Amino acid sequence: MPTHATHYRVIYGDTDQMGVVYYANYLRFFEMGRAAMFRYLGVSYREIETRGYVLPVSEAFCKYHASARYDDVILIETALDPGILSGVKFNYTIQREADGVSLATGHTRHACMTTEGRVVRPPQFLRNLIARKDGDFK
Repeated sequence: MPTHATHYRVIYGDTDQMGVVYYANYLRFFEMGRAAMFRYLGVSYREIETRGYVLPVSEAFCKYHASARYDDVILIETALDPGILSGVKFNYTIQREADGVSLATGHTRHACMTTEGRVVRPPQFLRNLIARKDGDFK
């Protein structure tokens, strides 16, 4: 299954009054990972939209394991789930880079829709990307 890793340094604006990353920001980190994953696969969200499709989030899940803090560098690992037929599913693991501690795991599911709002199966170009294996990128 295709995977990609993205590094991000936590900024002060990501944290709450207790000095830890605010819980909802992990969903932003998931989005950073998915956008980077698509670029890694050779297509951007913008290109998907210019081809007439959007991928709205239909489900989001996040399990928190430990806290990230200001200035931590986190590693966002994103993997496409090839077993999903009617949309797209991404799985995420977020770790603190310095010590490898698992901070959060989760997933997002996305419907595939035309820009006119009609729900459709992923078009062939997206199915081809999802079906690729890591070895296909070398």
